Amino acid sequence: MAEMGTLHDAFLDELRDAYDAEKQLTKALPKMAKAARSPELRSAFETHLEETRGQIGRLEEVFAALGEKVRGKHCAGMAGIVEEGKSAMEEDFDEPTMDAALIASAQRVEHYEMAAYGTLVAWARAVGHTEAADLLEETLEEEKATDAKLTQLAESGINQASADAARPSEEGDEDEEEEDEAGPATRKTGGASKSRGGGAKTSTSAKKGSAKKGSSGGRKR
Repeated sequence: MAEMGTLHDAFLDELRDAYDAEKQLTKALPKMAKAARSPELRSAFETHLEETRGQIGRLEEVFAALGEKVRGKHCAGMAGIVEEGKSAMEEDFDEPTMDAALIASAQRVEHYEMAAYGTLVAWARAVGHTEAADLLEETLEEEKATDAKLTQLAESGINQASADAARPSEEGDEDEEEEDEAGPATRKTGGASKSRGGGAKTSTSAKKGSAKKGSSGGRKR
């Protein structure tokens, strides 16, 4: 009967998963930075790329502290998030909307990593890997700070700019609807004017007829 795995084994498996995830991000972040239109967002991606490289080095320290060989295990979760981000970059969005979409993609990454590193820290402390736990907690705090930075960028103008970009066409549609509604009323008013004009002519003709009858009666007498 095969020996059953322990929490230490699960910890190592999760550690290898995180290592591969960070490696994937070193390829994805430069593309996200290039796609960003906001200088502040581009700078945030470039800064996090450098942090990610440092996080890879920190993971290698954790492997060393545990006496384990540095090895990654394909992280399907991160691969899926990266693929979604790639699809977003291929969309034909206006500039502020592209930035908003990039932030959404990046925050999916951060939330995934926060969950992964939170688990790693908890498990490392549970099995007594104190040095590893301290190193991993440094990375966890960096991920939290990056997520907060992305939220600040979104709320300080990018989300509003993308919303404002969508408004002109909506207002134009409303103006066209108002013109369509006003059109029949204008035509009705024109018709009323013609009716009044016709009435005035009938009244004048009646007056002329009465005048002729009066004059003719005078001549008979």
